[in-house]
Amino acid sequence: MATPSDNHYLAGLDLAGRRVVVVGAGPVAQRRLPRLIKAGAAVEVIAPQATPAVEALADAGEITWSRRDYRDGDLDGAWYAVAATSSDEVNAAVGAEAERDRVFCVRSDNATEGSAVTPAVAEHDGLLLGVLAGGKPRRSAGVRDALLEAMQSGVVDEHPEPHAPGVALIGGGPGSPDLITVRGRRLLAKADVVLTDHLAPRELLEELGSHVEVIDVSKIPYGRSASQTVINETLIEKVRAGKFVARLKGGDPYLFGRGFEELLACAEAGVPVTVVPGITSAFSAPAMADVPVTHRGVAHEAVVVSGHVAPDDERSLVDWEALARLRGTLVLLMAVQRIEAFAEVLIKNGRPADTPVAVVQEATTDAQRSVKTTLERVADDVRAHDIKPPAVIVIGPVAGLKD
Repeated sequence: MATPSDNHYLAGLDLAGRRVVVVGAGPVAQRRLPRLIKAGAAVEVIAPQATPAVEALADAGEITWSRRDYRDGDLDGAWYAVAATSSDEVNAAVGAEAERDRVFCVRSDNATEGSAVTPAVAEHDGLLLGVLAGGKPRRSAGVRDALLEAMQSGVVDEHPEPHAPGVALIGGGPGSPDLITVRGRRLLAKADVVLTDHLAPRELLEELGSHVEVIDVSKIPYGRSASQTVINETLIEKVRAGKFVARLKGGDPYLFGRGFEELLACAEAGVPVTVVPGITSAFSAPAMADVPVTHRGVAHEAVVVSGHVAPDDERSLVDWEALARLRGTLVLLMAVQRIEAFAEVLIKNGRPADTPVAVVQEATTDAQRSVKTTLERVADDVRAHDIKPPAVIVIGPVAGLKD
């Protein structure tokens, strides 16, 4: 048997259609299987029991599961093997067979005793990163994570050439800069021009290069704002000038963010658009205040409502009478100024006055604060606590699950 070495040779294996044997079906195997499946390997798992996730892969036909103990000879015809049982003795037997049959084998219990080791792996925009650290998995994982974060944030640019002209509609999330999606952060780092608003994470703008043009198109509640027509025209104008434009929004572009209006305008002008969904404040803001919008046995529905117009406004598209009859969760956005009218119409049409309510202002930021109250008191408490937009209002039993 060869002497274990920390000087590994890093290679990319083409396992598509080739037999790979994984002995064991516990948590370790569960972590290894998805990438083997993605590589197209013909994976056979050998184990008497399996975790529910591994069993689900077998039920879906993504792997073959032999529900028995390992036997010598199981690696016949294999190109690669993983010994991932909880028994050192079984793992050693798998390793011995692999050595005898010249099959590269990873041992989960003792990496130095296998003929192969699993690198710390990550994927980013078509790149597959693999890091080995001589049998020190925490070090390799740390380096991998740092490299991945550097590429996601644009610190390391794996595509030095300029991005093709176009628009990226990016949901920036509820406010904290680390809650933007990986794709959103990557495209933002590529932008020549950024159109942003006051709800988008402000700290992300500090990471932009000095060459990036930042245009503020905020729609401040009850204050001055840029018209949607001007925003649409600016997007098109900048792209026609050869720029890649990021339209950075708070939350998700398509949830009361007018993102689809901007997409339609760009499409009509022949401007290519990439849409990057974001974490909406409708669900994340309540979560940050320990309010789940649904909970088993408490709420089976969650309805998100725009509060930018009053219930009796002719522009309103909301059936407030129907909403009042629901027993689940109502999430009101842009509703701080008119909360008294919303509470009144809900109570008038059958929603109990003592229905719990949670109001969460500036969620996920350092300025976050929340108020727990009831439907009949919410308007008074919003005034008493001087709640200002942006704030999310949650109405329903879920708001009273935790004080």
